[in-house]
Amino acid sequence: MELQKKVCLLGDFAVGKTSLIRRFVEGIFDDKYLSTLGAKVDRKVLTLEQNEQAVQLKLLIWDIAGGEKFNMMMRSYYNGSSGAILVCDLTRPETITSLKNYVDDFYGINQAVPLVIMGNKVDLIDPKSATITNLAETAHQYQVPCFVSSAKTGQNVEISFHTLGKSIIERSSKNG
Repeated sequence: MELQKKVCLLGDFAVGKTSLIRRFVEGIFDDKYLSTLGAKVDRKVLTLEQNEQAVQLKLLIWDIAGGEKFNMMMRSYYNGSSGAILVCDLTRPETITSLKNYVDDFYGINQAVPLVIMGNKVDLIDPKSATITNLAETAHQYQVPCFVSSAKTGQNVEISFHTLGKSIIERSSKNG
């Protein structure tokens, strides 16, 4: 079986959305900051298993610029999405707080599609940080999977995208 699905990466500016996508799609990390203007689309095919059958899932990954000034434009990019990864920067706790706005906006256009939360830049914080607890509480509030990740080291990048992909396939098979 083959599926093609659009997913969005959402979060404030400079949380690492572009770096996470580059790590996932190209397997590389570059610490030069490149601000995304509007949206950039990358592709990656995942082979996942569903009911003991291999599924080729082609992800169209939309890297959407973060920040308030892009809000109205961003919403139009959400149309037709089958899921999203919400990204925050663990070194900036306020980016966890703003995830609520992204969830509300995204669900306003795409109701009940799968979400995954990624707390990026875990390599830059203390593993016992209250920020991780705060992130887990946010994920629990929305009842979505949550991973602490690092685009630099690759920690939990693959599993985050695979988890979203599996949820998208499950939802697709239920909805026909």
